[in-house]
Amino acid sequence: MSQRSPFRAFLFAVVFVGFMAPVRADESRTGTEVPAPAGGDAKDKTKDVATEDESDGTEFLRYVDDEKHPRLESAIATYRNADGVVVHLVAAVHVGEKSYYEGLNKTFKGYDALLYEMVKPKNMAAPVRGQRTGSAVSGFQRFLTDVLELEFQLDGIDYSAPNFVHADLDVETFYKLQEERGESLLTLMLRSMMAQMARAGQPGGAPPITIFDILAAMNSPDSARQYKLLLARQFQDIEAQMAGLEGPDGSVLLTERNKAALRVLKETIAKGKKNIGVFYGAGHMHTMEQALVNDMGFTLEGVEWRVAWDMTPAAAPKGQPARKAEPVGAK
Repeated sequence: MSQRSPFRAFLFAVVFVGFMAPVRADESRTGTEVPAPAGGDAKDKTKDVATEDESDGTEFLRYVDDEKHPRLESAIATYRNADGVVVHLVAAVHVGEKSYYEGLNKTFKGYDALLYEMVKPKNMAAPVRGQRTGSAVSGFQRFLTDVLELEFQLDGIDYSAPNFVHADLDVETFYKLQEERGESLLTLMLRSMMAQMARAGQPGGAPPITIFDILAAMNSPDSARQYKLLLARQFQDIEAQMAGLEGPDGSVLLTERNKAALRVLKETIAKGKKNIGVFYGAGHMHTMEQALVNDMGFTLEGVEWRVAWDMTPAAAPKGQPARKAEPVGAK
């Protein structure tokens, strides 16, 4: 095993806290958002719709390694059934460009219902935009927004919209199920680290990040972009990373919350809604797609990609060469 793989595993576990772990309600029970970590293009609201190969499953998060315009993109996959019901699986990234969330808000207005993830107390109203909580994970996410020069999802998404429907576990049930399974954020992080280390050296996936890469990015004149380039590459194998969190009977973080979302989706369809969005983290989407296609009679129609992180190099001053998009440690 490479000497660098434990560091990479630890780094992903830390990043997992910021992008994938549920942000729980704080002691005052004000409620918080669940990440796991799509809407408007960061530059021009590009709508690149393409049909995916259903045999391999749909990709919901991708890093586009373009020298002139490197970017992290998330998908909106659209499905239709024989009754004309349309479901859009909207893969969420929980810290992103301001324009990304602005585009999502516009898109969500066109849905009859938008089902969203959020572990919050029973009967608690939707959070107010920009609402602060005492959650450690929420605090870490906001720290990431500063480091990466991005916006936090709770600040960017309008959860007060009348078509928003809560489709997640309440915080009391979440804790109860975790206790029954002996599951905690620590155990999930340890599973993630072990899965990362087990995959070390296998073909495919992103190159490992070293402490030297982090230090180089820290000292770079465009450190925020360098950090994003390093992290964005790690999300290329998001499905395998999230699978590493599951135990023999799944997990509360993924399995049980997916069950809750699908239950609300079926209830929403039964109420006669025809155009429905499901706004959940990218790591949840593979299982949801399987349920739609294999159990609920839906067929994939197409995928639209939205830019969540725009890592285009800044224009160089006149007389100076433009900065290359390649981050430290990319080779």
